Amino acid sequence: MLYYQRGNENDILSSADLKAGLYEALEKLSAAKVLAIPPDITRVYSRAGELTRLAWEYFGSKLTDVLPALGTHFPMTEQEITRMFGDMPRNLFRRHDWRKDLATLGRVPADFVRQVSEGKLDYDWPAQVNQLLLDGGFDLILSIGQVVPHEVVGMANHSKNVFVGTGGAEGINKSHFLGAAYGMERIMGRADTPVRRVLNYACEHFAKDLPIVYIQTVVGSTDDGPVTRGLFIGDDMECFYKAAELSLKVNFQMLDKPLQKAVVYLDPAEFKSTWLGNKSIYRTRMAMADDGELIVLAPGLKEFGEDKEIDRLIRKYGYVGTNRVLELVDNHKELRDNLSAAAHLIHGSSEGRFNITYCPGNLSRQEIESVNFKYAELDSMMEKYNPANLRAGFNTVDGEEVFFVPNPGMGLWAWKEKFDL
Repeated sequence: MLYYQRGNENDILSSADLKAGLYEALEKLSAAKVLAIPPDITRVYSRAGELTRLAWEYFGSKLTDVLPALGTHFPMTEQEITRMFGDMPRNLFRRHDWRKDLATLGRVPADFVRQVSEGKLDYDWPAQVNQLLLDGGFDLILSIGQVVPHEVVGMANHSKNVFVGTGGAEGINKSHFLGAAYGMERIMGRADTPVRRVLNYACEHFAKDLPIVYIQTVVGSTDDGPVTRGLFIGDDMECFYKAAELSLKVNFQMLDKPLQKAVVYLDPAEFKSTWLGNKSIYRTRMAMADDGELIVLAPGLKEFGEDKEIDRLIRKYGYVGTNRVLELVDNHKELRDNLSAAAHLIHGSSEGRFNITYCPGNLSRQEIESVNFKYAELDSMMEKYNPANLRAGFNTVDGEEVFFVPNPGMGLWAWKEKFDL
């Protein structure tokens, strides 16, 4: 059922609009004990923090738990919680441990995975969630987040927020590898993908008894900053499909020509690892020209993986492209046991098609080059390509045309001959 919908590519939803829309939906529901599942700081522009706070103000003491959908990310710091959720009581917040805090609701059969992957993979998939969803006694679970193009599932959010955001190592690993093996360029910006079909199967067969209501935003990027274009709230797929349809209009930019040079800026408060920062690569890969150059300004970059083991594997094997990663998975158990890391090695590669130059704040030339990126010194590149002086889209810098992306997490870019709607 759809409880609320508003949005189009020109709409701008204020805080008052979000409150009115959320409260209109919540008035149609009754609950004695509520769990909120928002994203973490990596989705700070989703307005999910604000919506979570509004839900807490609406329900009061009935909202007993907030479980940020960390997936494999680091737990949120006090400063990040304050930035995203304001003055909500800290005793409401729970930490998800993707290796320990798990309940398996069921397993999607290997035959189904084989079918949706076009025979590329032959394993079943565990529908896992944080144990709190089952043991907490909740009669309402609010899954809150932003629908936006995504490299693994096509369009982020809905059940991904639950099964990946509060899921376990096996499920996260296998879903990431399914998306990577099928092909990012066949997935990104699409609502119907192999990973989405697996998640939908899990919802339909194993999660019907979970009282989940999805609160979905669509947020666009403008020269004046992020603006909220849509809000869709419901308990089935309709709210997701409506948000995904709008996101394709808001977050996707089709280009008439491939990009010879692109510069992407990674906000240091949001992007500290290539695990997240490689959005700069896969959100622009369909726009880049063969032999073009992608320059990534990454002042906050200090590591590769947000998990110590994943960081180690990235450092060991590097970003080497699909065919080589598939060989490595066949030959190395440590990668077979950590398929999300293997998928990430594919995500961070240009497949040898264009050049990637990272300009890190806290990693050395040796570290950057060891994982197969090119290196450039941050200060000099920030001086040449000063984000404060560039506008989103095409610019001229020293007589050269440069395409600037101020936040890769806010969109998807493609040359029209690389994307088939």
